[in-house]
Amino acid sequence: MGRQLDWSTLPFFLELARQGRLAPAARRLRVDHTTVSRRVAELEKSLDLKLFDRTADGFALTEAGRGLLPHAEAMEAQAAAMTDGRGGASAGVQGRVRVASMEGISAQYLARRMPRLAERHPGLMIELVTSAALFNLTKREADISLSFVPVRGPKLAIRRIGGFALFLYGAPAYLAAHGTPETPRDLARHRFVDYVEDLLQIPEVHWLLDAVPAPHVVFRSSSMYAQATAAANGAGLVLLPSFAGEADPRLVPVLKPHIRAERPIYLAVHEDLAWVPRVRETVRFLEEQLRADQAFLMEGLEG
Repeated sequence: MGRQLDWSTLPFFLELARQGRLAPAARRLRVDHTTVSRRVAELEKSLDLKLFDRTADGFALTEAGRGLLPHAEAMEAQAAAMTDGRGGASAGVQGRVRVASMEGISAQYLARRMPRLAERHPGLMIELVTSAALFNLTKREADISLSFVPVRGPKLAIRRIGGFALFLYGAPAYLAAHGTPETPRDLARHRFVDYVEDLLQIPEVHWLLDAVPAPHVVFRSSSMYAQATAAANGAGLVLLPSFAGEADPRLVPVLKPHIRAERPIYLAVHEDLAWVPRVRETVRFLEEQLRADQAFLMEGLEG
């Protein structure tokens, strides 16, 4: 028979379940790793259950741990709602919301829009995180995901909330030296900047081939911003999302709109968090921004 459950141990269980290792869990909780280990051991003792197996890669949930996880997450969401002001418990929407996306969308679109959300809800603190791969919302690596590929996982609410178009851009100096193409056939004599093919974790990022079937690539980078910088310094033409190319004063559009590609934008949020006020308001803001910016995102036209 286990002892009475100490509810304060649940955050340690949740973070270790999400991170899989003591050190990252400790950093997220702002404690040392021995505290995480001790509090999880206390929870296991109180429940008289083994919740984790120690593996070469860290900690993996046992069957009992997987059974406890959704209940602990529901309790976490309810506690978060109370501290967010649900039912008048505090003033306004507040707390941390982690939004995950790819580098380009994050750095060259979302980062320009997020200050508007801070003006609307000063109590919110947004963490904008980026990765070349998709984040795992089920493990709570983030609260909200924006991507042009639907994320996978149980209990996720996923919907398309917009899209963006990509156009060719080049530096004025490059075009002066190599000529400005007047038809798509003229691209055969031009140089291009592209992604590093064998490092692509999301095939949909290789969008240049959608628009230019056999480009003569002379420079590659895993970073979209590095590609834009190389093109701005004369490396060649580059295919960029409108939100990146139109906002870059170093580049001008080429063969627009004859050459273009398109990608959708999907928003995903864990069902247990969707109703939490801080998450709900962030989702609402993102949806509003994508709707308001569709002319800019799809045609490169400022509203």
